[in-house]
Amino acid sequence: MGKDVIIACDFASKEQTLDFLKNFTLEKPYVKIGMELFFAEGPDIVRIIKDLGHKVFLDLKLCDIPNTVKNAMRSLSVLGADMLNVHAFGTVDMMKAAVEGAVRADGSRPKIIAVTLLTSVSEETVNKELMINSSMEKAVAQYAANAKSAGMDGVVCSPLEAAKVKKECGNEFLTVTPGVRFALSDAQDQKRVTTPDDAKALGSDYIVMGRPITKAANPLQAYRRALNEFVD
Repeated sequence: MGKDVIIACDFASKEQTLDFLKNFTLEKPYVKIGMELFFAEGPDIVRIIKDLGHKVFLDLKLCDIPNTVKNAMRSLSVLGADMLNVHAFGTVDMMKAAVEGAVRADGSRPKIIAVTLLTSVSEETVNKELMINSSMEKAVAQYAANAKSAGMDGVVCSPLEAAKVKKECGNEFLTVTPGVRFALSDAQDQKRVTTPDDAKALGSDYIVMGRPITKAANPLQAYRRALNEFVD
């Protein structure tokens, strides 16, 4: 299974996003479109970035009753994104509905993954605020097992939980891991972080990096560094 670096394009507008992507003339990195950009620009931003030759992870973290998520996935799938996601705590039935809704008229569908526990969340918060009375690793592993049983292709988790997910769900089950920073970088609002090299060793299939690349003085150089540390 190949590994890749996904750049989180957490910009406020299409103009900012396209200006950033001008840094990449030969490479066509995999990019993540999140809520900020999607809600600002609407569905066309997916089509525009796909037309530029990039793969797109549309990160909207759907969570609602199964029928609503199924219909939402039907609308999102036709935009051409390569990967879509939901929240794993939406239940197995909701995740099954998401997979069903994502199937296009030609029978194809994007990869569908489930968010386990956000990398901005600590184990203390999970225990005290979310009332999940287990370790972070066990909670993530259970969410991953639920996602696999629902027919999901993988999960979003911290690199720190990637090995446990692989052990529980198999090597073909994808681990998409935010919370990755270069060595000595500021973790900012992330709590469970690693370097690209560590994420590789821990079993991540994809790492998601935003500000370490998008705010770098030389984004292309930062992206190539991430590839070198994670993929090569």
